[in-house]
Amino acid sequence: MTAEPDAGQPRLRPGVAVTPLREGLHLRGRGTSLTLEGSRALPALWEVLSARLAGDPAAAPAPGPPGTDANADAGPGSPEPATGRPGPTAGHPKLEAALATVTARLREHDLLVDRFDDAEPPPWPGSVAERPGDAVAAIAAAHPVVLAADPEDGTALAVARALARGGAAPTVRAEASLPVGQLLVVAGDPPVAVGLRHGPDGGFVTAPAGPARTRADLAALTEWLQSDSGRGQGSSAPRALPLLLAAATAQRLLCAVAGLPDPGDPADNPRLLPGRPAVLVADTRPLRAEHHPWAAGPGPVAAPPEDLDAALRRVAALGDPRLGVFDAPSPGDLPQLPTALVTCRTPDGLLVAGAARTDLARLTGAVRALELGLAAVDPEAAGAGGAAPRVTVGAGPAHALGRALRRATLAALADPADPRAAARVGAAPGSRWQGHPQARYWTTALARRLGHDPDVTVRRLAGSAVLTTVEGSRAVEATAADAVAVAALGALTRLAARDLDPAPTPARVRHTAFSGAAAPLAAAGRELPDWVDEGWTGRWLAGLADREAHLQAALHGLTGLRTTPWQPRSTAAHPLADALAGCGLTVLVPVGDRR
Repeated sequence: MTAEPDAGQPRLRPGVAVTPLREGLHLRGRGTSLTLEGSRALPALWEVLSARLAGDPAAAPAPGPPGTDANADAGPGSPEPATGRPGPTAGHPKLEAALATVTARLREHDLLVDRFDDAEPPPWPGSVAERPGDAVAAIAAAHPVVLAADPEDGTALAVARALARGGAAPTVRAEASLPVGQLLVVAGDPPVAVGLRHGPDGGFVTAPAGPARTRADLAALTEWLQSDSGRGQGSSAPRALPLLLAAATAQRLLCAVAGLPDPGDPADNPRLLPGRPAVLVADTRPLRAEHHPWAAGPGPVAAPPEDLDAALRRVAALGDPRLGVFDAPSPGDLPQLPTALVTCRTPDGLLVAGAARTDLARLTGAVRALELGLAAVDPEAAGAGGAAPRVTVGAGPAHALGRALRRATLAALADPADPRAAARVGAAPGSRWQGHPQARYWTTALARRLGHDPDVTVRRLAGSAVLTTVEGSRAVEATAADAVAVAALGALTRLAARDLDPAPTPARVRHTAFSGAAAPLAAAGRELPDWVDEGWTGRWLAGLADREAHLQAALHGLTGLRTTPWQPRSTAAHPLADALAGCGLTVLVPVGDRR
């Protein structure tokens, strides 16, 4: 392959559209746009520059609109000429400076491409490649091979045609090991492959990978998506489906061969995750296709999310409707006042999660639902005798540990056989918490729901921790106000779950509520003005986050809890474990807690 030089005659990228404005220009390319305004000379200036970009270095300035000077300065810039070649405009320093300025803006927005011969950049990959010549040469040298059970299969031939239109020279070969409806396309050295499956219920296109991994992905995704019944309604697939999948397969393979961004690149789609395969999934009714994150797919272990937005992006991938591993919590049509509520299905039935905000409720419900999912597929994750799951899931190590310490503390204090329980509880720290805006707000909201003042008890624990019970809901936090507010939130969530329960005895709807363990994620990267006090949820969360490390140290001293990362013991648990690791979530299990 012959590399292009580092500099040369710039040309406008194929596919860039230009719209003259009254006092400027608007240019649109693939994934980018640029608007230049401020001078009525700009449309006339563009006529000169477009002629140069088309390969005419002797382009002369065109007359401007009445009352304008084509040689007027269109903005600050370097006096260097745009092309380095002299022409009739070389005697006009202001015009050359304006041309250089506009050219620089075009290059900043990736609207130019360098060419070194008289040939125009190809429509593709010229519209996307930084160096189209290198991309074209790589594609021409790849010689893709389309493997199918039947080499005369219409979809296999459609893939070959799409590859040929992209500049490759493909061949189609029979591969007896591939099931009917599956294709494997391999090209390059080292080889890269893309898999395709099509059928009456739809189909998919895998992410580019090595041939062996692509075969494994084809088998795993076929099994995964075939269990997603009802999409195709048992009817024959539209005639356009094979063509759609064939074009997507060719595009992903050629982009991989040419070193171009994959169409499933997470940078272009916030629903996708770096490090996780993006699978193009096609439906037949209606006919559509979109990339989905495959959280349980192959890939490295991800770093924990840094803030709440990143954590919820991982939750969305884990709960993807086509390739997810659990039912992601959603507010649906639930009321969001006074408590933000979400629900999701779990192996133990419906789960209701509540918090001060919907984003916090989603994270709270997600980690609890994942714990119930783990307990359903792995005996080591399940509690003895139907007890709560032993595992604790968090968006990261600190979040998981904070949840585990609170759970261990409440369990120890609730056990009447534990002689240390009474010794751990001290005197009430007083009623100053009633003046805190968050504690007052949530207890008032609960009083309105109950029709009477809630029953509140507050006790200080050994160390800097406070235990609070509000109408039967308990919480452990660093201050009395924090604990009362969190416990009142829990009581409101329990009442909401009861309202959704069709048969309260025995209860069929589980509930879970926010705790301060999630506050550091919610506060990360958030700058608050000085006038925002703890009456605002954001300031309260920031305070909870500041107190979390000291609280965890106190609870560790109180419980002596030791944890270790959970490891799956059953085959059924591996997909969920892989998905959690691939999304950067943490799963902890107590050390020495063996049944």
